[in-house]
Amino acid sequence: MPRIFVVIATVGRAELVRRTADLLADQTRPADGIVVVSVTPGDVSGVERTRGSPEVLFCEKGLCRQRNRALAVLEGRADIVIYFDDDFIPSPDYIANVEAHFEADPRVVGITGELLADGVLRGGYSIEEAQAIIAGRPARFPPAVVQRRELYGCNMAIRVAAAQGLRFDENLPLYGWQEDVDFTNRLGRKGRQISSSGVTGVHLGVSGGRTSGKRLGYSQVANVVYLKRKGTMRRGFGNRLMAKNLLANAVRSVKPEPLIDRRGRLLGNVLAVIDCLRGRVDPRRILEM
Repeated sequence: MPRIFVVIATVGRAELVRRTADLLADQTRPADGIVVVSVTPGDVSGVERTRGSPEVLFCEKGLCRQRNRALAVLEGRADIVIYFDDDFIPSPDYIANVEAHFEADPRVVGITGELLADGVLRGGYSIEEAQAIIAGRPARFPPAVVQRRELYGCNMAIRVAAAQGLRFDENLPLYGWQEDVDFTNRLGRKGRQISSSGVTGVHLGVSGGRTSGKRLGYSQVANVVYLKRKGTMRRGFGNRLMAKNLLANAVRSVKPEPLIDRRGRLLGNVLAVIDCLRGRVDPRRILEM
């Protein structure tokens, strides 16, 4: 049997990660290990006492750094690594179906789940709401499988053998916006990547602990420009993504949603566009903001 580990990177959301890590014990196919990576002991207070007894690691702040820390520690120990955001609730058969897909097709190097719901689009779900959504999901067997060019980082599984020498790009600091596209674009050159209706769950979309609106707005432009130049983001995809965010932030800044700093994001967008015109745009500039 393949050795399957779940990795959760987190910062500033100790209560949430305690609950989401604990729920992994309800998987029909338990993980062979759970690794939680954070920055300070306060970020993960009590998580070591949850079911599954997670291994806790620490490193400098930044999603890419934290995911790389886990990947380095798991070399030689894991065959499959599943990355979950700290606010992702998987269906109880998530790991079992990931294992089945990898076992059925050795060409598959990456899998992402099809979300039953994404709280980012509606201001967030509670864990209880997510569990109700999962319990009420329609049965679809055999599962629908779709070829993917990139994976969605809130829930993605990678074949470790195919990821040898690959790391998340630490030039994308803090929240690492679009780090999943960059990493899985490179991973996808090693084999097939898929999504499956049998691999699913709910992304809560919790806002607490995220980066500031201004920083995120800067990343929405700077990271796209950086990854297009790097060759790990399709030009058309990147242009559409950047235009969509610029338009949404401009229009909704007139009457922002309660939990979204649209004006901060718009300011960050503008600063990044100015830096593009000056030839000095760099994702790492958010560290100065």
